[in-house]
Amino acid sequence: MTADAKVPDLRLAGLAVAAWLTALAGLHLTAARTLLAAVVAAAVAVLVAVHLLGFVGRQGAVARRFGWITVAVLIGIVCGGAATSARLAVRDAGPMRALVEDGGHVTAELVVRDDPRALRGGIVGRPPTLLVPARLVTVTGPAGQRVTAPARMLVLADDPAWRGLLPGQRITAEGRLTEPRGGDLTGAVLLAEGEPVRLGSASVLQRAAGLLRAGLQRACAPLPDDPGGLLPGLVVGDTSELPDTVEEDFRATGMTHLNAVSGSNVAIVVGAVLLAARWARVGPTLAVVLCGLALVGFVILVRPSPSVVRAATMGAIGLAALATGRPRAAVPALAAGIAVLVLVDPDLAGDAGFALSVLATGGLLLLAPRWRDGLRRRGVPAGAAEALAVPAAAQLACSPVIAGLSGTVSLVAVPANLLVVPAIAPATVLGVLAATISPVWPAGAQAVAWLAHWPAWWLVLVARHGARVPAGNLPWPGGVSGALLLAALTVALLVAARWPVVRRLVAVLTTAVVVGTLPVRVAAPGWPPKGWVVVACAVGQGDVVLLPVAPGRAVVVDAGPDPAAADACLRRLGVRRVPLLVVSHFHVDHTGGVAGVFRDRRVDTVVTPRWPEPAIGRDLVHDTAAVHGTPVVAAPAGWRYAAGAVDLVVLGPPYPMRGTRSDPNNNSLVLRATVAGVRILLAGDAETEEQQALREHLPPYGLRADVLKVAHHGSAYQDPAFLDAIAPAVALVPVGAGNTYGHPNEAVLARLSRGGARVLRTDLDGDVAVVVGPSGLAVVSGGVDLTRANR
Repeated sequence: MTADAKVPDLRLAGLAVAAWLTALAGLHLTAARTLLAAVVAAAVAVLVAVHLLGFVGRQGAVARRFGWITVAVLIGIVCGGAATSARLAVRDAGPMRALVEDGGHVTAELVVRDDPRALRGGIVGRPPTLLVPARLVTVTGPAGQRVTAPARMLVLADDPAWRGLLPGQRITAEGRLTEPRGGDLTGAVLLAEGEPVRLGSASVLQRAAGLLRAGLQRACAPLPDDPGGLLPGLVVGDTSELPDTVEEDFRATGMTHLNAVSGSNVAIVVGAVLLAARWARVGPTLAVVLCGLALVGFVILVRPSPSVVRAATMGAIGLAALATGRPRAAVPALAAGIAVLVLVDPDLAGDAGFALSVLATGGLLLLAPRWRDGLRRRGVPAGAAEALAVPAAAQLACSPVIAGLSGTVSLVAVPANLLVVPAIAPATVLGVLAATISPVWPAGAQAVAWLAHWPAWWLVLVARHGARVPAGNLPWPGGVSGALLLAALTVALLVAARWPVVRRLVAVLTTAVVVGTLPVRVAAPGWPPKGWVVVACAVGQGDVVLLPVAPGRAVVVDAGPDPAAADACLRRLGVRRVPLLVVSHFHVDHTGGVAGVFRDRRVDTVVTPRWPEPAIGRDLVHDTAAVHGTPVVAAPAGWRYAAGAVDLVVLGPPYPMRGTRSDPNNNSLVLRATVAGVRILLAGDAETEEQQALREHLPPYGLRADVLKVAHHGSAYQDPAFLDAIAPAVALVPVGAGNTYGHPNEAVLARLSRGGARVLRTDLDGDVAVVVGPSGLAVVSGGVDLTRANR
């Protein structure tokens, strides 16, 4: 092989990356600004090209090469800017914006774009909220005005009738329009009311896909929950039955890419057909035809949605590289695929799944062959070298995006992905076979699914134990800055590792760091402590209390007075998603930090009291939620929520409290949560009047709790009988140091202590956690065990 053959052909890479980044930037800009960037790039490209053509004889080959690379990058900016600005013009069309800003009742005719997906968690006794991506055909406003535009919409629906819709199906729905969160091509969010009216059936292909997917679900129904819920996700991306615990374990071990349809699924299925064709000694033409049919069939099975088309494109490119042994041809094909997909659908530019697919395929093409050959030169068998190089290259390429999304760097991701390599292909191929035969032979499909659940069980086992490795995930800056930082370090290490001395130095330093820090991490695992059930954060004179739903997810009660403090609190606890934010009342010491809770995190639902005052705090909460497209629910007494480890119910106020010393305080939401069997009472800022009303309206022992978040920062406005009825083992007092309100009241703290409670204050103890273990309850501050609770 010549030296040129070993060098990847990157001539189209600049064009593809420029188109991708321009589309990504355009999603956060207006159509006019994006189009202006395209026009400027076009003018510069023409000037550079004219310069190159006019002075060919006076320039060297290197100068001409860099000149044409510059032209290619400018063309990518032109194409990406033009395509994105055209879509933005549709998204931001004036008539549609007027309807969204009006917020009135509308009737919309839509085409479903993808499968309805249920949000994790939800209100007990109510069906889950469904997210339905759709394309608008027409919308009729409250005054009868009619707008026709092919804008994208996201439907939030509670009616179970939405669950059975198929992509491509035309429907009408009624509801209220609200602002999208931005950063994509979604023009509006429709808060649907009632069930949809179907105007026709989906296409034959979509109905066939629905039949096969339903058959796979039925075949997996008798299996154990964990592998049975994973198998449809592994095969067709259907995670509706995947347990929360398995999903979190996969996230902690860097295996979430297995829960969604990706290029690897396509490569496995088509690769199995290719191997069978070679074993049968069919000709190359027939083998290509069979692989093409398998690719089309797989796309039909998993639904021809944009994400599936993306995965099919990336998988076909990677498979072509492995099948032909011509990586120089595959890299331009990858670049061309990126450019075409982004220009056809600029929304993909901001899709994390698209970035992961592209990076994984790029790692497969650019890094894996070199690493495989290097391992073989050192005596590693060919099969083992391939098995080691491919997942390691894909994981390294994807790690910057994963770090930016999760705020962590996984040390167990590569070993975990290596361990599951032998199980992925059998589980996928057997799952596809089970889905294929399910309509005609249900019993056979169940038998094949039973075989497939064994390799799926191995994946679950690896993820479960990998997620529990001490120091398996290290904190890392989240967001774009964190991703760029890790990307720069990765590129620097790859370049430096070309010298043997640098490779040895990196190996020695890595070993020293791991050997030096791992015992410390095991002995003192840091913050948050293992087994925590509630944390009160030190955010100054205000409340931020968290209840753990699952790793990386927590219910947040109140947001404190400062966004930076609230954000820092959640970062210290590793919270990347907030399924529920509860605002006990609208005083600024509970609402001022709400923007910090939303910062770089998804907040699924916001719950507020029905009392609307003070207006400044109410408007702050509602405006922040509207910007991010998060629904707001005013919860009455009896409202209940359950997700993961948390079961939460609103105890009060039992009725609107008027004419009290502070009506906003006395209309605070008072919550009782149960986490891992521990009862926790969160009293908001309820004062004497609401406390007495609760005591009178609840049955005996209805207030009893193991942990109390003391109301109103431990102020003097407490009902002694209320505190006695709770009888907590631990009392948490969120309060600011040196406050001028006299909080907390020493007599209140003394009464709690006499009742047997261990009292902890955030002004003195900092962040405070209550943990549960074999010895019962304990309290931990900043990673230091302070004392055992009384019970």
